[in-house]
This record gives sequence, structure tokens and C-alpha cells, in this order.
Amino acid sequence: MRKPTVPAVDSLAQLETDVCDCRQCPRLVAWREQVAVDKRASYRDEAYWGRGVPGFGDPAAKVMVLGLAPAAHGANRTGRVFTGDRSGDWLYRAMHRAGFANQPTSVSRDDGLRLTGAWVAAAVKCAPPDNKPLPAERDMCRPFLRRELALLAQVSVVVCLGGFAYEAACGEFGVRPRPKFGHGVEVAAPGGLLLLCSYHPSQQNTFTGRLTEPMLDAVFARAAALTR
Repeated sequence: MRKPTVPAVDSLAQLETDVCDCRQCPRLVAWREQVAVDKRASYRDEAYWGRGVPGFGDPAAKVMVLGLAPAAHGANRTGRVFTGDRSGDWLYRAMHRAGFANQPTSVSRDDGLRLTGAWVAAAVKCAPPDNKPLPAERDMCRPFLRRELALLAQVSVVVCLGGFAYEAACGEFGVRPRPKFGHGVEVAAPGGLLLLCSYHPSQQNTFTGRLTEPMLDAVFARAAALTR
């Protein structure tokens, strides 16, 4: 697999096109497209996105929210990151309460959700089987993350949702040694960026109480305080 090339003159619009059209990882392409055919019964009448899922938000963002990868029947269905699943419900409610989102719900690409001061993205842009990207697939997506960060020049805080996103961010920013991941952990990265860690708002974490809404609110309140 060859890594996607970077255009001589880049833009968020060009990056979006490149992410949507990417077919560099055969396993991910096969999975995302198969899921779009073998739909979940509750969404059988919907047209699935079934492509790479670009980041979304305010081009002047000071906060980037970085997740793992699109959910098979969430963003792989709706075409917008953290949209159409329970993880997204938790995320955007918290972002709304912190003043980063104009509404607390996110159900489709055209539902009117707008972000202010924030950008939401995934370290891996395609839905992976079992929600577990391979290391080679993560590395294949790194140029997309790198371009995203270069284009979002005002970002100073990266909220890492889960250990996978935290590891991807540390790898990208050259954080060595890497402090142990934990909810609320703050890590200064070279270049002045701050990594702010949170448990991922997955059902596994939210149903068990490992992550509560006050815990997630505290992370976004901290991100707001650091950037406003």
C-alpha cells in the first residue's frame, strides 16, 4: 500500500475529497462497503455512506477532538464523524454544554449541527472490523491527520478520546516517553500543543459508569478554559 500523496496546494475541501475517495487499505474498504450493503435492520431503508469519513467543524478551531475511527452503523452510515450513534450523542451533548456546539444532537449530515472553536476527527478515517484498526492502517491514515492539523493552524488543544487516539496523537507529535493514558491526564507536546485525555464515550464505558457525563463535561470545560 502506498500512502496518499499530499497536493502541492492543500485545503480542507481537498482533504475532505481525498479522505472520501481513499481506497488504500483493502481490508477497511471491503468492510466499510460490506456494512453498507448488509445494513442493520433498523436502518435498512437508509442509504449508507460507506466511504472514508472526513473531519468536521470550525476551520478556525482551537480544539481538535480526536477519536478512534468511524462506527460501522454510525459515521459509516451517516458520513459525519461521531454522528448517528450513542458515542456521538454523549460527545455532542458535552460539547453543547461547553459552548462548542449549537445543539446537543447529531443524527445526520444535514441536521443543522455547527461547531464553534472545535473540530472533530478520527485517527483512522474508515470503519474497521470489530472497531480495531491494524497498526498498518493507522499508519496509512497518519498523513491525513497531519494535513488536517497543518490546515487547522489555530489548534492548541487536542482532546484524545480513548487510548488509541492518544497513542496516535503522541506518535504524530513526537511525545516521548509517553505518559500513561488516563481520564483527565494532560500532556504537553512539542510545539506548544496540549493533549487532554478522556475515556472514549463508547457504550462499554458509559453503560458501566467508567465514564459519566460530569466526567466528560469536566474535560470540555477544561478545553474551553485553555482556549478562551
